[in-house]
Amino acid sequence: MSDPETELQGIAVLMAGRHAELTDELVKAFGERIPELPKDPALVELLHGSAGSNLETLAHLLRGHMRASEIKAPAAAVEYARRLAQRGTSPSALLRAYRLGQQLVLAWATEEIAARAGDPLLALQTSNLLTQTSFEYVDAVSEDVVEAYQEERERWLANRSAVQRETLEALLRDERLDLAAAESSLGYRLRQHHLALVLWTAAGAGDLAAAEQTVGAIAERLGAGQPLFVPRDRETAWAWVPIGRAGAADLTAVDDLVAAAGGVSVAVGPVGAGEPGFRTSHLGAAAAQEVAQLGQHPTGQVFRYDDPTVRAAALLARDLPATRDLVRRSLGDLAEDADGAARLRETLLAFVEERESYVATAARVHLHKNTVKYRVDRAIEARGKPLGEERLDLELALIACKWLAPEVLVRSAGG
Repeated sequence: MSDPETELQGIAVLMAGRHAELTDELVKAFGERIPELPKDPALVELLHGSAGSNLETLAHLLRGHMRASEIKAPAAAVEYARRLAQRGTSPSALLRAYRLGQQLVLAWATEEIAARAGDPLLALQTSNLLTQTSFEYVDAVSEDVVEAYQEERERWLANRSAVQRETLEALLRDERLDLAAAESSLGYRLRQHHLALVLWTAAGAGDLAAAEQTVGAIAERLGAGQPLFVPRDRETAWAWVPIGRAGAADLTAVDDLVAAAGGVSVAVGPVGAGEPGFRTSHLGAAAAQEVAQLGQHPTGQVFRYDDPTVRAAALLARDLPATRDLVRRSLGDLAEDADGAARLRETLLAFVEERESYVATAARVHLHKNTVKYRVDRAIEARGKPLGEERLDLELALIACKWLAPEVLVRSAGG
């Protein structure tokens, strides 16, 4: 006859078998129900690792492979807590994730116990044992990650001026500040034109020296004053380059310098004037960065918010489910995640933007005019609709595919 310990071991085996599925469900729930958690792909990936490693460790505990006194937070969970500390995310959001995760795992496991155990009393005893064990686990792990968070937060603040950071965040929240005091705290003059940048390195690089050097080189090339450089975490930094009162800058220099730096991506905001421009230029750069990261574009590129297609993609990124629906509905088979479809979409977008001129499109994409016509005809055929039908939806869908491809394309059944 079975007993609660044996039943619980069976649930642990099932949990291990469904590890990937359960991890995905937890991360999705965290994103939907805890808005304070960062949404950029690098942090979401770390969250995925944290959730997955916690599930794996809990399964070991339930199978009796370790004692409750031996529980330690997994390395991925500790690293995620440290990164939240670097971002200034409230530790309450971290604790809420553990409580929500416990709630969801208990709900799933309780259903499985009821389905597996024929005896209601045995199911109740197993559920009680599961609840007790999960509380022991969450208590021990949450204590570890909060301690790691606090230690990292203290270290981070010791390395960076807390006053500067608070002033910066107040400016970006559009709070009323004494401009002279804010400029003193930042070491940067607000009453001029600004070019905001968001810079990031490849995941795991963990060194912003190249990013800081790139900002300095851009400022020097533009003939600007001393830029403001603010690390956000080990892989991301914000920067503002002072353009002066004229507000004119030849931004083509940015492309050359970023290409020369290698391994550093830069999102560029629109030039803005004064305190409001300091903020709006940054918001534009941050939106361009989100587009770049959602689209999983290679590092070492420049993404400009003054590009109308980037601005459109930033708006489309705010509601990805609706954008996916738009892409599928407007593009038909042209929305397939395949190299051939990608070439057709690229040519068709250029054709639409060049006012349906085969000659202008051929010059833009460096193809023969007949090749352009062939690709456009094939693209229209794959779409299944004439070019003029739902023209605005077509252009938006093509822009979404250009910038947000991994998030909006249709994957083939075998992909």
